[in-house]
Amino acid sequence: MDPEAVSVIDLEKRFGRFVAVDRISFSVGRGEIFGFLGPNGAGKSTTIRMLCGIITPSAGTGHVNGYDIFSEAEKIKHTIGYMSQKFSLYPDMTPFENIRFYLGIYDVPSHLWQERAEKILKITRLTNVRERLTRDLPPGWRQRLALGCALLHRPKILFLDEPTSGVDPITRRHFWDFIKQLTIEGVTVFVTTHYMDEAQHCNRVVIINEGKIAATGSPDEIIRNVLPNRPQADLNDAFITLMARRKP
Repeated sequence: MDPEAVSVIDLEKRFGRFVAVDRISFSVGRGEIFGFLGPNGAGKSTTIRMLCGIITPSAGTGHVNGYDIFSEAEKIKHTIGYMSQKFSLYPDMTPFENIRFYLGIYDVPSHLWQERAEKILKITRLTNVRERLTRDLPPGWRQRLALGCALLHRPKILFLDEPTSGVDPITRRHFWDFIKQLTIEGVTVFVTTHYMDEAQHCNRVVIINEGKIAATGSPDEIIRNVLPNRPQADLNDAFITLMARRKP
């Protein structure tokens, strides 16, 4: 098995004359929590959508779970879980109905549906609200449901695009506890965020701005490399410094 869950070289995405992702290269090891950081409009979501087979890159090479992102996008979709930054489930359905729907979408064998549904409701702590309309749930609960649906087919890689945006601090903490447990079970987690405190949970991070990689490494390595003379600096300080360097 390829030791790298994700590998891209000179990945590029253009929309007309606009370059959203500008020839970036990086890799993600299996079982890692890998953070993809950057301000709004930096190219984070565009990159994750290319890796998930949702949009086709303009140039470069890349593999996810050993599959080519150009020619094997459909195979990639069957081996990953994807949670977009915008809530994508059905608000007029209950959590249980949403789960049953996605079990079918992911082609999970029908004899496993009951077991998978009950397990996801349990680990997302939604068993007691399984018959409430999803639209009536608090934002943090809806995010838990979206994450649970992304795990129904037991993906090898989980892509999370700003999963805790608009979620309260306590829910965010529980969310990250759950993510850490997933990696213990062997799942690779690729997460985009602009919360620097969340990035500290990652084994490695890439910081992207204006479509280009500004820094890569563990959070501590980035802090030391960017601000070697400031021992009390944190990742937020390093991030602000890197963003300032990119300005003309």
